[in-house]
Amino acid sequence: MFRKSSYSGSNGNNCVEVARSVGVVGVRDSKAPVSAVRFAPAGFGRFVAGVKSGSAGVPVG
Repeated sequence: MFRKSSYSGSNGNNCVEVARSVGVVGVRDSKAPVSAVRFAPAGFGRFVAGVKSGSAGVPVG
């Protein structure tokens, strides 16, 4: 089951949703719920670290 990220805005737009299951973490945009990116848990951790550091090429803010 996907849940909205606590860092997503309160206005309901531009939400990132995350779902965790055994051996996989799914991430999707709430505006495009049909498609999701899947990560192994360790890969998801590296992705989040890269976003936080700015090295993942994903704009933050």
